[in-house]
Amino acid sequence: MTSALDALPTIGAPATRALHGAGYTTLRQLADVPRVDLARLHGMGAKALDILQAALEEHQLSLG
Repeated sequence: MTSALDALPTIGAPATRALHGAGYTTLRQLADVPRVDLARLHGMGAKALDILQAALEEHQLSLG
């Protein structure tokens, strides 16, 4: 059985590639990762970070 934490939300191809390149393939893996660290990834923008944060908050989780 899979949950929403087992996939990444739709954030756009560049941001998705950036996360995959850094080894993040599920939303669950992003819990407590510092926002500033993700922002440093090439292709990751403020909008994608906001979407990720909102998706995590739905599960009472957050970026670091």
